[in-house]
Amino acid sequence: MPRLAKKMDKLAVIRSLTGFRDDHNTHWCSTGWESHPRMDSSPLIPGFPDGDWPSMGAVLSKALGPRVPGMPSSIDLTPKDADAKFILRTPPTQGGYLGVAHAGFEVQTVDRRNITINGVEKMGDRRSLLSAFDSFRRQSDASGVASGIDSFQKQAFELLTSSRLARALDLSQEDELSRKCYGLDRSYPHEKEGKTLLDQFLLARRVIEAGARCVTLAFSRHPFGRVLRGDHNWDWHKDLFPEARKTLPLLDIGLAGLIEDLDQRGLLKDVAVVVWGEFGRTPRINAAGGRDHWPRVCSALVAGGGMRVGQVIGSSNRLGEEPRTRPVHFREVFASLYQRLGIDVGTTQFNDMTGRPHDIVGSDRAMPELVG
Repeated sequence: MPRLAKKMDKLAVIRSLTGFRDDHNTHWCSTGWESHPRMDSSPLIPGFPDGDWPSMGAVLSKALGPRVPGMPSSIDLTPKDADAKFILRTPPTQGGYLGVAHAGFEVQTVDRRNITINGVEKMGDRRSLLSAFDSFRRQSDASGVASGIDSFQKQAFELLTSSRLARALDLSQEDELSRKCYGLDRSYPHEKEGKTLLDQFLLARRVIEAGARCVTLAFSRHPFGRVLRGDHNWDWHKDLFPEARKTLPLLDIGLAGLIEDLDQRGLLKDVAVVVWGEFGRTPRINAAGGRDHWPRVCSALVAGGGMRVGQVIGSSNRLGEEPRTRPVHFREVFASLYQRLGIDVGTTQFNDMTGRPHDIVGSDRAMPELVG
């Protein structure tokens, strides 16, 4: 990954993450908590509150509210096909016990020209859509229909009467130089069906710039597929090395492009980027030339957000089996992000659906290595 290697002064590498489980589930990546109700192909892990844990985007929505009218606080860019749901299992921006009003807005990238949003079937004819929004806005202002509706309806109303999100999702507004930064100026021989999810990195920057607080994406060679279809995505139990040579260069392009773009626009000091997965991989190569599940130690990349970068935090032992120095629970990373966003994890609590209060990261606190 040569492009990321050139940007290591802008990254912190955490090499000793702990707390994972042997389960293909991104629940802990999006909420910070291992416990969760039973999900598709995922075991019940007791200890979750009534309604389940909220995602980070839901917490930001509840604690800070929207940054600007007409833009959801939390955006989910994950493709919504059946395989993506099977692999991720947890909605990346779920509202949990905070309720559906704080769940992320789900955007499905169909291709580079057409974007489908839940509740709005077709975004391809953007001029007609914006014209309809403008007409609806004028009528609603004149009639006063916006008064007296609850917060959830108000959010939906603001979204439908604003062109902000529609403009942010319109990649045709990006010039060729910006598209080149994200590798969107060419095709790649190892893409499946001639498609890519590199678009997501550029969309992430655009919706953050437009006012979203939190954006979640799941990157893979397109499309998401199950092992039964011969597509392991990142789950390379066999043929690890040829698979990695096809996939890692694409991640290198998209992630490095995002960091470079944020930096050039003066946004990197205010926007944090976190890259991780649901567990690590076995230290030993198996008989099929792959690696299996290994939840005992994992790693992550962190950039931006005013955090202390250009460093490596923690280490694993000689064989990569266990943390050797500075074990880091992933809730410590969450606590660090919340602190940088102005949320005091030591005092902030929210009630679940039975009225019971919960700390958002339990007893974990921000990492002094990252935030001082």
